[in-house]
Formats: sequence, C-alpha cells, structure tokens
Amino acid sequence: MHNVVFVLGPPGSGKGTICAKIQENLGYVHLSAGDLLRAERQREGSEFGALIEQHIRNGSIVPVEITCALLENAMNNSGDAKGFLVDGFPRNEDNLQGWNKQMTGKALIQFVLFLSCPVPICIQRCLNRGQGRTDDNEESLKKRVETYNHQTFPIIEHFEKNGLVREVKSERSVEEIYADVVEVFNQTAKV
Repeated sequence: MHNVVFVLGPPGSGKGTICAKIQENLGYVHLSAGDLLRAERQREGSEFGALIEQHIRNGSIVPVEITCALLENAMNNSGDAKGFLVDGFPRNEDNLQGWNKQMTGKALIQFVLFLSCPVPICIQRCLNRGQGRTDDNEESLKKRVETYNHQTFPIIEHFEKNGLVREVKSERSVEEIYADVVEVFNQTAKV
C-alpha cells in the first residue's frame, strides 16, 4: 500500500518548489501529474501523446484513466519510498472518482497539503517563471485558474469535510512555507 499526500493549490502556488524540498529532505517521492503527462506527451510512440497535447493546450483536464495509470506506474517503479507527493491531482470530481476506482486498496491518502495563495500572485509567478511551458501564457493561465476555481477547489472542500486538509499559506518566502510544511508532516504523516 502506497502512502500518498495530495498537493493542491492554484497554478503558481509553489507546489513543484515545495514538493522538491520535501522529496529532498523527508523521503517522499514527488510525482507531478503535469510532469508525467508532459513526459508521456513527448515519449516516442506514446498512444496518448496527441490527446494529452490537446488537453494541455486547451487548459482542460486529461482523462483520469491516463493520469492514474501514469501515477500508478511511477509509484510501482519507485522502490520502497516512504510515500508519494501527488502534485496537482485530483483536479476535479471525475479525477477523484477515477482515483477511488483505480487506486482504492493500492494507495492510502494520508492528507491533502493545500498551498493557498491569492490568484493575482499566482498568475504573476507563472508569467515570471519562464520555464518555456506552453501553458504559461496569459490565455492558458486564465483557463487554468478558472478550472482550478470551479473544479479543483470543490475537491479541496470535499477533503476538508473529511478532516484531511492541511492548509499552508504560500504567498510567503519558500523558507517560511517549507518550515510550516515540515510541521504539518511531523504532526500528520509521522515522518
């Protein structure tokens, strides 16, 4: 059974940055749903590549079966990790249902790390990060923020009702955010 921490927050809230620090220091393996999808999109001979590309360009959500299959493969190929940080997933109700269908009995959700950050700050960060991502432009960002507000935030609320959300405000410095995150792990994940 894989231990899983879902890491959710608006685009640009610092999910990737914080996950990298957790992976480096706390023994959890960082799995970014977006990175796995981007890698699959570019993999030679991928049956899903064109479909993934179309969804990424439109700022829409890739079918959950594909995302879950990529996450499960990555977990199974990671040896004996303490747990997994699943970053940017589940992003909507369909993702959550698909995860429950495909991963029940294979993964235990320890908690949801919710990096909250005001949207204007997030958009500015994305436009400034210059990673050459095709979806870091104002048009795609507006769609991604809309998707987050209407589809992802209700998922966070769902987990909140189950007492699984640990919120950390992420408009501060990386050091301040990470210190709070370590505290959350110490209290909840028994790192």
